[in-house]
Amino acid sequence: MSTVYDIGVLPGDGIGSEVVNEALKVLSAVEQIYGFTTKRQPLPYGAEHFLKTGEMMPDVAFERLRDMHAVVFGAVGDPRIEVGKLEFAIIAGLRHKLDLFVNLRPIKLYDASLCPLKGKQPADIDMMFCRENTEDAYVGMHGTTKKGTPDEIAVQQMLYTRKGTERIIRYAFELAKLRGPKPGWERSKVTLVDKANALRAQDLWTRVFNEVKAEYPDIDTDHAYIDAACMFMVKDPERFDVGVTTNLFGDIITDLGAELVGGMGIAASGNIHPGKVSMFEGIHGSAPDIAGKGIASPLATILAVALMLDHIGQPEAKVELEATVATLLQGGKIRSLRTGEHKCAELGDMVRDELLARARQAK
Repeated sequence: MSTVYDIGVLPGDGIGSEVVNEALKVLSAVEQIYGFTTKRQPLPYGAEHFLKTGEMMPDVAFERLRDMHAVVFGAVGDPRIEVGKLEFAIIAGLRHKLDLFVNLRPIKLYDASLCPLKGKQPADIDMMFCRENTEDAYVGMHGTTKKGTPDEIAVQQMLYTRKGTERIIRYAFELAKLRGPKPGWERSKVTLVDKANALRAQDLWTRVFNEVKAEYPDIDTDHAYIDAACMFMVKDPERFDVGVTTNLFGDIITDLGAELVGGMGIAASGNIHPGKVSMFEGIHGSAPDIAGKGIASPLATILAVALMLDHIGQPEAKVELEATVATLLQGGKIRSLRTGEHKCAELGDMVRDELLARARQAK
């Protein structure tokens, strides 16, 4: 009897439904090869649902999700609705209410042609960033006074807890141990990225990092302030293995990292609580300017499904799906990641067909 995984499907807005459809097409092929099944629960929440009903994402939906294994998410955001309204209700709602404290973002170069940096090869850019996902400036502690006047004041607070800081740092060390050393390295390494010299509240990160690293003597450590880390990301990306950082800085530096490996169309992420329901998405957003044209890249969402496979207990399927995408890129079948170079459905078909072909050859 095959294993059944309960998966929520939340396409959201803009290109969300297009990229999610292709990712699910690929997931069906993975199920066929590896002999498990998914029970998929569509979730309607997003701009259209809100405009029709006035409902964003009710508590009952979050309660239903707690009983699932994972959620495949498309994107959220619509120009007809106030910026941030849906994002805070749905994305932040998922992260906070389900306590998805790890935002896991792989930055991996599959082919040298995708990198804008001169001379960089796939072996040079292979890192995992662990972004704290539930604290910092994203908790919603903000306000204004004298709005609309020359004396207006706007305030937004950063919040860090020892619990939140320690668990993401510990996750990063455990991930480094699990990954093992990179090719040519003797030991794994975890790099802390903060700005504790200017944002003194982040001294908490420095102290907790030093406490936790003492428990992992076989793992090397490094530290960089966020401005320097961004420079290193461009100048010397091979220095990074596993990175750990705050919510805000993680949001910024991983978008920079995405551009080093081909852009937002190939950048996947996992919003994870180990052992509990977690959410997986591309980081590209809803892209309303190209929605409905069928030209969005589904590769980010497909690779997010690969992360999901690892989370639900199908690590071999994860490795094979990622290798399939890499093969298509390295072999030139995917000519370019430029928007419009391939149709969305074409890329989904290519990944599915290559995956099935590799499975036949392996028999």
